[in-house]
Amino acid sequence: MNRKGLDLGSLLPDSALMPLRREGLDPIAALAESREAAPVSRLDLPLKIDVWLVTGRDEVRSVLGSVDTYSSDFNHLAVQVGMAESENPGGLGFSDPPVHTRLRKLLTPEFTMRRLARLTPRIEEIVGECLDRMDAAPGPVDLVEEFALPIPSLVICELLGVPYAEREAFQEVATARFDLLGGASASLGAISDSLVFLREQVKKQRDSPTDGLLGMIIREHGDRVDDEELAGLADGVLTGGFETTASMLALGSIALLEDPEAARIVREGDAGPVVEELLRYLTVVQVAFPRFATRDVEIGGVTVKAGDGVICSLLSADRDGELLKSFDPHRAPASHYAFGHGIHRCIGAELARMELRAAYPALFRRFPDLRLAVPVDQLEFRDASIVYGVERLPVLVR
Repeated sequence: MNRKGLDLGSLLPDSALMPLRREGLDPIAALAESREAAPVSRLDLPLKIDVWLVTGRDEVRSVLGSVDTYSSDFNHLAVQVGMAESENPGGLGFSDPPVHTRLRKLLTPEFTMRRLARLTPRIEEIVGECLDRMDAAPGPVDLVEEFALPIPSLVICELLGVPYAEREAFQEVATARFDLLGGASASLGAISDSLVFLREQVKKQRDSPTDGLLGMIIREHGDRVDDEELAGLADGVLTGGFETTASMLALGSIALLEDPEAARIVREGDAGPVVEELLRYLTVVQVAFPRFATRDVEIGGVTVKAGDGVICSLLSADRDGELLKSFDPHRAPASHYAFGHGIHRCIGAELARMELRAAYPALFRRFPDLRLAVPVDQLEFRDASIVYGVERLPVLVR
């Protein structure tokens, strides 16, 4: 299946797509040139307001860390693109305090290290099952379909408490929502289907709560959280934890295959520091959720007026600095924006780390002769996708 991710190539003018373009694993040169010329610049979007692209590391941190100066409320975006308030997907990304604060408090207990620790054996089991299927394959294996996709999909099933019998259906709706091959309407239909599926899961959990996230919230908060709100939270977990981790597993594998020393460290030593460097270097979520200025503010020498839109390039921020332009498996872990920053920092960051720390070492220990089945320049990477990735990744395991 051709999975185009959140591909905006047919929806926006070419000049607006610069922060989403890449050459292989690297941003195009124009992104660094834009940052060096001005860390805040106007972005050409077909809206009635000015939209600013923030590319400097310090400036990105300032925007994402300011709760009062910039709003993430869905209604700001809805007004600009002609969407109805009823089309709000819910969840954390398009909300401000106090709504955001209340919703995040519902999710936080499930994402503590104590709660996540229970998933460790199952994550290792899922990874092992994927490797077994790869080992049994007679020829080249698509690492995307057989490794990168099923691991986060099944882990999220465990997290949410989706029954085993319904996990194949879950994977189908999870994958379809990111496929824009049929156009924006088809993708919106797939998102609608996934919400229908999640609403059904919520209703089932009302009757018989499991030990997963949905059951935990229902047991602890009951009717204080309605079905629609809970389905929206679950959809946010799916959106934030599936495609992003799948892309990291695939792209990170490419980076490791291209760097034998990094692969050796992952196979023989502590994978943690290399995982952090991969997260920074790849920054698969290329831009943050849009913000809207709540008052006039100066940033990077530019006056952003109240109501203006602000787009932060997380990828640019993570490549800002001469030493950060390259991938270095020996680099001491550096702070990065792969999970965002501030109150909207990804709540599932530690779960993603757990999956990556389990998957990469297991892959390279099981298949020490793992190699690409085609030259890297023949791989099909996504074009202008908010979540960057590769369509297929054929590899030889022996």
